[in-house]
Amino acid sequence: MPTITRAGLTIDFTDEGEGPVVVLLHSSVSGNRQWRALGEHLRPAYRVIAVNLYGYGETTPWTSPSRQTLSDHVHLVEVLCEDLAMPIHVVGHSFGGSVALKVAATFGPRVSKLVLLEPNPFYLLKQHARIEAFDEASALRDFVREHGAAGHWEQVAERFANYWVGDGAWAAMPEKRRTTFLLSLRPNLHEWDAIDDETTPIDEWRRVAADVLVLRARDTRRSVAEIYDLLRATCPAWTYVEIASGGHMAPLSQPDAVNPIIRGFLDAGSASPAVVAARVAASVE
Repeated sequence: MPTITRAGLTIDFTDEGEGPVVVLLHSSVSGNRQWRALGEHLRPAYRVIAVNLYGYGETTPWTSPSRQTLSDHVHLVEVLCEDLAMPIHVVGHSFGGSVALKVAATFGPRVSKLVLLEPNPFYLLKQHARIEAFDEASALRDFVREHGAAGHWEQVAERFANYWVGDGAWAAMPEKRRTTFLLSLRPNLHEWDAIDDETTPIDEWRRVAADVLVLRARDTRRSVAEIYDLLRATCPAWTYVEIASGGHMAPLSQPDAVNPIIRGFLDAGSASPAVVAARVAASVE
C-alpha cells in the first residue's frame, strides 16, 4: 500500500479508481482491508481511498500521553486529503462512523455525501439517559481497558469478537484470523477515549452540511441500535436504512446487501431527499 509522511504522521492507504473521491474509514480492529468488496463495487465510478487509522498497518501508532480524540482522527484524514479535489464523500463503519461524522462536521461543505454504517458514538447514549444501552457498551470498554492494560489480549479478543461479531465468534475463528485479530486490538484502547471524551450534542450533528445515510442491521447490538434510534428522531432529514440481518459486522458479513445501498446513495448525486430515498430503496430491493 502507498504511504505518505506529512505533519509528523505516516499514513498508509489504498487509492484505486477514478472519479469523485470516496474516503473509507474502517471499524475498530479491522483496518482498511475490510473495504475490499466495497472498493470493487465502487471503483467503476469512483476514486476509492481506504485509509488506515492510527496504529493500523503502517500508519503512525498513537503514542501521545494525552487521550486520543475524534479530532485527532479528523486531523489524520485532513492530512491525507490535503491534495484532493473537494468535495469528497466519506463512508465510515462503527468507530470509523464516529470519525466520519466528526470529519463531516469539521469539513463542512467539503463533504458532499456521508455514509454511517452502524456508527458508535456511545457518549450520546449517556447524554440522552439511555442507561442500559450505555452500560452495555461501557462494560465492554472497561473489560478492554482492564485486561488490555494487563496484557491479557486473548481474553480481550474473545470478549470483543463475541460482542461485535456474535456469540461464539472467537471459538469459531480460524487460527490465522485470530492472530490478525490479536495484532489489531491494541489501537482500540485509545479509540474508547476518543468516543468517551466527545461532547458534541446531537442537535449539532443535525447541522452537518452533507447528505447523510445511516444504516443498521435489525439484529445489531442494543448499544448501536439505540444510537440509530436517537439519530433518526433528531435528524429526520437524513436517510435511514435497516437491513434484516448481519449484526454489527453486516458491512463485512453481508456485502451483497450493504454495498448496493451505499452505491445507490452515492449515485443519487445532489438530488432531492425524496429522490435519494427512492434510489436507496431501489438498492435495498
